[in-house]
Amino acid sequence: MTVEHDPAVLAALGDAKAWPFEEARRLIQRLERAPQGKDKVVIFETGYGPSGLPHIGTFGEVARTSMVRHAFEVLTEGKRKTRLICFSDDMDGLRKVPDNVPNKEMLAQYLDKPLTSVPDPFTNEYPSFAHHNNARLRKFLDQFGFQYEFLSATEQYKSGAMDATLLRMLEVYDKVMEIILPTLGPDRQATYSPFLPVSPTSGKVLQVPMIERDATRGTIVYIDPDTGKKVETKVTGGAVKCQWKADWAMRWAAIGVDYEMAGKDLIDSVTLSSRICKALGGTPPEGFNYELFLDEKGQKISKSKGNGLTIEQWLTYASPESLSLFMYQKPKTAKKLYFDVIPRALDEYLQFIAAFPQQDAKGKLDNPVWHLHMGAPPKSELPITFGLLLNLVAASNAHDKSVLWGFIRKIAPNATAEKFPMLDHLVGYAVRYYEDFVKPTKVFRVATAEERVALMALDAALADVTPGATGDELQTLVFETGKNNGYTKETLRTWFQAIYEVLLGQSQGPRFSGFIELYGVAETRALIKRALSGALVAG
Repeated sequence: MTVEHDPAVLAALGDAKAWPFEEARRLIQRLERAPQGKDKVVIFETGYGPSGLPHIGTFGEVARTSMVRHAFEVLTEGKRKTRLICFSDDMDGLRKVPDNVPNKEMLAQYLDKPLTSVPDPFTNEYPSFAHHNNARLRKFLDQFGFQYEFLSATEQYKSGAMDATLLRMLEVYDKVMEIILPTLGPDRQATYSPFLPVSPTSGKVLQVPMIERDATRGTIVYIDPDTGKKVETKVTGGAVKCQWKADWAMRWAAIGVDYEMAGKDLIDSVTLSSRICKALGGTPPEGFNYELFLDEKGQKISKSKGNGLTIEQWLTYASPESLSLFMYQKPKTAKKLYFDVIPRALDEYLQFIAAFPQQDAKGKLDNPVWHLHMGAPPKSELPITFGLLLNLVAASNAHDKSVLWGFIRKIAPNATAEKFPMLDHLVGYAVRYYEDFVKPTKVFRVATAEERVALMALDAALADVTPGATGDELQTLVFETGKNNGYTKETLRTWFQAIYEVLLGQSQGPRFSGFIELYGVAETRALIKRALSGALVAG
């Protein structure tokens, strides 16, 4: 979809410092130096290994690459054709059974078979484990509206699309071995080959040494471990698959990839694959190394372990846009990716989208939502934060959206789900997130003698509030009540902490005046009375 950008925004591109623009500029410089760089279709690629369920990191790579692609198209005024290829390495052998799948005993019988030859452990809907995982990934990517082309390694190898580059790999076999062997231990050196033949008897992807090779005929010879006999096979037509560093380089050269990201843990692999790509006569792509996502224990997220968040889990509790924002922010900083990051990500998205219309051209280009929405962020009128909604759920004991909408209409009488669909989604997210993650961790405590006096004073002050008092007026009231009851400027923070712990069962929360405004003065007074009576602790 082509977006008509504001001329003022386009005029500010030279000063845009957001990281997608910086990446796009590096790519432009590469193309200016390359032969026929001005004429070729610019290829962006992301890679995915379907040996386990697609995890959120794979989504992040596609999202970030899409942002760079859009920045490139804007900087080049749409004059360059581009493609984004999502490549599935689904011809790789199943090396181990993932921890997070059913029918593990069945899968164990197919170890070392190509992933497209391993049965689907979930249902009979797909012809293989790889087909299931590929379909699942594509569903997520389609849900987010990414513009991409999906390529299967199995189809690419068997169709002959890789044949010319595979034959070239055979021609420069010795150079490839010189690049890889110094990085391996003695045992692995003895068996390594860039080619992994697919056994015609067992169907397994074999890791065996080559004992003969003939570049003229395009063949290799190896000893079949099952029969002990010599086997000669072509390297074309899907009879072999490349080891993954060689495969990565072969793919770059065959497809002509110009840009691909990779995790920080693959820096050495990028270096090796780049050298192999050059040996094949290709040019390694531009790209940068992003930091890895960590689970709640600080461990790297793994698709075979299934630790960390899944895409489905995030979308159960927050919007797709909040997930895209999480991927945009600080890509070179390691970040914990677990349930407790969701509310902040959602609130930050709402803040960025609300600020966008008032920003100048440079501010808009630096605002993450410009990149999330490919230069056309939607309008948003949401005066309520997600954190506030969570606390409203807590105080009101709401179990469905209709209860929360009743409170929302106190400050916005004409608000409906039809008029504010984004807000309606937020209400649903808040109910689900509270029930699953906030409610089980809440710990109410009894107010101390001093806190009890201050809370009673707050109740009395609220009794005299003028109907329709603004959030600022309510915030001043809460501040003054604290100051008048023993809290100094230095200790006012403990006053608000006491409010949250005694009334809401948590140590912190959103601006409390906003909570009062949304929940209601009478309802807040009733909450104070319940807390002071001990009902909240008992409940």
